[in-house]
Amino acid sequence: MEDINVPFVEVHYVTIQKIGDIPITKGDFQSLPVQAQKWIAQMVQLCTPRGVYICDGSDEEAEMVTLKLLERGTLTKLTKYENNYICWTDPRDVARVESKTYIVTDDKYASIPHSRDGVKCALGLWMSPEDMKKELDDRLPGCMAGRMMYIIPFSMGPIGSPLSKIGIQVTDSNYVLLSMRVMTRVSSEIWKHLKHGEEFVKCLHSMGCPRPHAQKVINNWPCNPEKTLIVHFPDIRKVISYGSGYGGNSLLGKKCFALRIAGRIAYDEGWMAEHMLIMSITNPTGEEKFVAAAFPSACGKTNLAMITPTLPGYTVRVVGDDIAWMRFDKKTGELRAINPEAGFFGVAPGTNMKTNPNAMLTCMKNSIFTNVGETADGGFYWEGLEDETPPGTEIISWTGETYKLGEDKTKKSSHPNARFCCPARQCPIIHDKWEHPDGVPISAIIFGGRRPEGVPLVIESFDWKHGVFLASQLKSETTAAAEHTGKQIMHDPFAMRPFVGYNFGHYIQHWLDFEKEPKNKLPKIFHVNWFRLDENNKFLWPGFGENIRVLDWIIRRTNGEDIAEASPVGFIPKKDSINLQGLVVDWDKLMSLPKEYWMNDIEETSKWLDEQLGDDLPKDIRQQIEMQKQRLTEMK
Repeated sequence: MEDINVPFVEVHYVTIQKIGDIPITKGDFQSLPVQAQKWIAQMVQLCTPRGVYICDGSDEEAEMVTLKLLERGTLTKLTKYENNYICWTDPRDVARVESKTYIVTDDKYASIPHSRDGVKCALGLWMSPEDMKKELDDRLPGCMAGRMMYIIPFSMGPIGSPLSKIGIQVTDSNYVLLSMRVMTRVSSEIWKHLKHGEEFVKCLHSMGCPRPHAQKVINNWPCNPEKTLIVHFPDIRKVISYGSGYGGNSLLGKKCFALRIAGRIAYDEGWMAEHMLIMSITNPTGEEKFVAAAFPSACGKTNLAMITPTLPGYTVRVVGDDIAWMRFDKKTGELRAINPEAGFFGVAPGTNMKTNPNAMLTCMKNSIFTNVGETADGGFYWEGLEDETPPGTEIISWTGETYKLGEDKTKKSSHPNARFCCPARQCPIIHDKWEHPDGVPISAIIFGGRRPEGVPLVIESFDWKHGVFLASQLKSETTAAAEHTGKQIMHDPFAMRPFVGYNFGHYIQHWLDFEKEPKNKLPKIFHVNWFRLDENNKFLWPGFGENIRVLDWIIRRTNGEDIAEASPVGFIPKKDSINLQGLVVDWDKLMSLPKEYWMNDIEETSKWLDEQLGDDLPKDIRQQIEMQKQRLTEMK
């Protein structure tokens, strides 16, 4: 008999009241900070897992979890790359579920605005603590029976940064553990920062599938879509997610913590948690400026963050592609921003070496792909990669259907909201200050959406109040990132409509209030629209790498260059002030302001904001609306 290495672990036990002895299969429960012990013990008693695994974020841990998911069939290795994996979810669990995402506070109007009578509030869902308790009591007790409970200590932002915040996620999904390692900073170092009773955000996630299974598990993806619930308790800094394994619902460091809960913390503490990319642009003279930009999901935010400039001499570096935490420095007045995330969770379809080569290069290793197609030779595939994939290549779609590329145009390899999840540090253009504890200084804030009609390429606000108004009236064609279907123009103020964890009127006022501090160096605010169409439904602007031309104009405006002229809707570029060398574009169509369109638009915006926010709509915004109506009326 030959000698072999047999993997083994030493197991300890902790005794939980009403439950008895629970094995701790990894980690030292006794050494954890007291407030963490209390939270975990409460969750064990509630969820009744078969054991507890305290994560440390190590590579060895990732290898062990990956092996389990491969054995179970949840993950498949993409053999074409180094350490890349694909998974296909239950087809019922593919996107954020805004209709099941709630904010819970004692006072209803701390969570949502006073919408007008008969109007359905589109700016958040509230439920009373009493009603939510009934919903959770129907779901949570025993929800992890037969499953391992993973304890994930994580930092949003660089560990130890004064701008960062700490969370502890409890989950029964090792897919979530693997993804959280990519998207946040998971480390046993976190415990040191909780030794003196410091606050942390409590995050509970369960797939809602205790063993033995009461229903059939599809694609080795346990979930419970009929009972999915995503719940935020901003007053006590807590998130509970049940029934979904999809990233936006289960990676609680992401939208739940980094926007909804962090937004409320930011409101209380005087800073900003925003749905924004952070990037730097360096011009040919070597001048570097940082900008933050907000777009609704699937409007090209990641593409812009990782843009490959077409103009010679320009360099772009990315700090973050999705979320920005920003705080005015009390000494200098500068707005400093950090990316609280550690990875990119991008929409895969449409991403390719033309639209976003840097994203493609980032996810060539150590990445997880969800609901994309797989090629027969172990590669990933999604719509948008046709020009980079030979015709006739055999594709296995996310629904398990096999077909040959090009033979049947109706076949789709990937879900429209299919995702790549990859470490930010792998990005070829990641900024060397992307994890700097003090953040980076923001010179401009950009908002944008998909506006096929009427809206020019770029608008600069007249001042801070007008900029906040520009952000408040943001609209865009809907996307696949949430459960909406069909294309329609929807309001998405600040690109934060689904992500604000408190009364939206108070959120807008919070932005306005930053002007009251004379020390604050307020960045200029802009609105861009890459998506305007001509009469033949063709894009008027080429977009992608050519957007550097608009960014260049924006940077020059932050330097005070006289290259803009006033219009009824804001400052717009003077003719020939944007470098169009080598492009053929119809400037007049691109920049035109159809009076009737804008008159109708401001009436519709005014009506929507009044109906949605009622008396919570700040007076400054009402005043901006009236001023814009007046300017449009006087327009020739």
